[in-house]
Order: sequence, then structure tokens, then C-alpha cells
Amino acid sequence: MSSENLPQNPERQPRKPRVAVVFGGRSSEHAISVVTAGAVLRSIDRTKYDVLPIGITPDGRWALTADEPGRMTIADRRLPSVEELAESTDGTVVLSVDPGNREVVYSEQGSVPKALGEVDVVFPVLHGPYGEDGTLQGLLELSGVPYVGAGVLASAVGQDKEYMKRVFLSYGLPVGPYEVIRPREWEQDPSAARRKIVDFAAEHGWPLFVKPARAGSSMGITKVDALDGLEAAIEEARRHDPKILVESLLRGREIECGVLEFEDGPRASVPAEIPPVTSHEFYDFEAKYIDAATGLVPAPLTEEQTAEVRRLAVEAFDAVSCEGLVRADFFLTEDGRFVINEINTMPGFTPISMYPRMWQESGVDYAELIDRLIQAALRRPTGLR
Repeated sequence: MSSENLPQNPERQPRKPRVAVVFGGRSSEHAISVVTAGAVLRSIDRTKYDVLPIGITPDGRWALTADEPGRMTIADRRLPSVEELAESTDGTVVLSVDPGNREVVYSEQGSVPKALGEVDVVFPVLHGPYGEDGTLQGLLELSGVPYVGAGVLASAVGQDKEYMKRVFLSYGLPVGPYEVIRPREWEQDPSAARRKIVDFAAEHGWPLFVKPARAGSSMGITKVDALDGLEAAIEEARRHDPKILVESLLRGREIECGVLEFEDGPRASVPAEIPPVTSHEFYDFEAKYIDAATGLVPAPLTEEQTAEVRRLAVEAFDAVSCEGLVRADFFLTEDGRFVINEINTMPGFTPISMYPRMWQESGVDYAELIDRLIQAALRRPTGLR
């Protein structure tokens, strides 16, 4: 029989890239990560990508979760969690650390493990320690799986506000006065640590902001107006992180700017302004997520100020060797200077978050933003680069 008479195999259609959206996590920002994941799952292009939602519980279990964005919202001031979305109370998702095997496996007690297929790229929307700080990024590097956002070093530096500021200073970026109390200082001589903060206040004045050095979403931050409020502020910050950061008050306007990786390199969005929140001491967690205080997009700045803050945002992105995306937060001081406060390597993607709003105003809508981040991750190799 000639080969032309043999049954011909139809040409195989290329499969869609498979995106694992990983969310939740062990940090105090667990709920905000769930909300962010809900927004991503709601808007990702299902005609272009297959999607696998994976939640990480507060105790660190990787769980297969329902693909139901409607349940991943803040409702009646109640925060969502991965446990509510998990397919079972003991099922575990495992990602191979073999770079030649991107297979994801799901197992439950008393059942045969089930292969869930290969993952082409991970979209981690975890905030804070054990997810945004380089730990998850290191696991994905070992596994050889591409992922959205900053690499191990940039994620770690971007999470630790002390070393972030040190890097900024080394690149000549303007940074406000700060002091650090490390765990050993507090544990060995808390009186000396307190004196260090009091001396800082004597030099820079009250009020101060006492915050965890490695947390986000304004978790654990206290504005301290006088000495009698210092002890409670330290305790609150250390509840989130044994290392704390103390910053002086910079009087001025709060300005934010988004940076996104395009094919030709990083570009900055139009900036936004966070106006004073009259019902809160500052732009804290409740103001951001519970009471939904909103910013001004675009910020009412001059052309020169807009150009300057966009330039500084891209410089901050490059200084920390970021990839994918960054939200850079600044103060525009009363004397007209921009001072960088911090960057966020995985900013919130909730419907009210500033990062997607800034890019929407810049001409990149939410769905395109997600697509650009995934495509940038797929273009990038894992390993040294």
C-alpha cells in the first residue's frame, strides 16, 4: 500500500499557553492577594490562555481552587480566603522542581495523584513575604517555569524597605530619612533600640511612621505623634515583621507611577495622586481596601513634574533590576522635590487598585495589561539573564 493511501493524521493545532494564577499565601496580605486574583481571573483572555487557579493557604498548603472570581471579593467588610475556595480541605497541588518537567500534580489523602497537565507560565499575585519577596520566584527558577514579574533579587530587594532604600541611594535617587531596628537589636537591648528611635525623632521631629520592614498594603503601619505612642506602634509593626522601619514625616503630596515592561524596555504610566484621606490618619489598609478611598488619575501635575516622576519611576525599576512591572510611590515635597518612598514589585490588581487605573489612563486597559505581563514572562528565560 502506498503511503498516499494511509490514513493521514490531521495537523495538530497548537495548544494555548497554560497560565497558573497563584494567590493567597502566608503573609498578612492573604486576603488582598485573593481579591487581586479574582480580578485577574475575571479579565484574563480565555480564548488565548488556559487558566489554572492555585491558592496557597495561610499555613502554606497549595490548593486547587474554584475558578469563581465572583467569590473572591471583599463583601460587607468581610475578607475572602483560599480555604473558602479550595476544592478540598486536604488536597495538595505540587509543582515539580525538575526543570525538564512542568507537570502539576494534585493529590488527596487516600486517592491516586492526578496529573493536571503542564504549566507554561505562572502569574503570581501574592503580596508580601513568602510570595512577593523572592521565595516563590526562587522555587519557579528551580522548576524552570517562566513567571510574571520581578526575579529573585529584585523581588527580595523590593520587599525589604531597608535594602530597597540602600539601593536607591547608591543610584542617586532621592530618599527620605529613615532608621532601622533589626530583630537582634530589639531582642538583646530593647531600651537601646527605643533610644535609637527617640534620637531619630529628636533629629527629624515628630510625627514618625513606624512600619514593618517587609510588609505591604499599609499593614502594621502606625503614625506616632509623640513618645507615648511609640511602644504600641513598635508592637504593632513587630506583629507583622521582627524588623521594623522608622521614617520621618515628609510633608507634601503622595504621587504614584506605574512601570510596565514593553518589548523595547520599561515605560512609565501617567502618574496618580493619593489625596489626603480625611477619615483616616493616612492612606492605610482600611482606607485602601475597606473604605475604597480613591486617587486622582492622572495626577494634577505640571508637564515638567509629570516627566520628572516618570523618569524617576523607570530609574527605580532599573536600579533594582526589576522585570515585568512596578508601582513606584513618591512624595512631592513642599519645596517641589520628588522623594521616592518605595516600590511594589507586585502591586494590587484589584478593581480599585492604582496600578491598573494608571495604565488604563495611559491607554492600556486591564485585559491588555494582563496579556502584556504574560507575554513578557513567556519571552524571558529562567535562570541567569
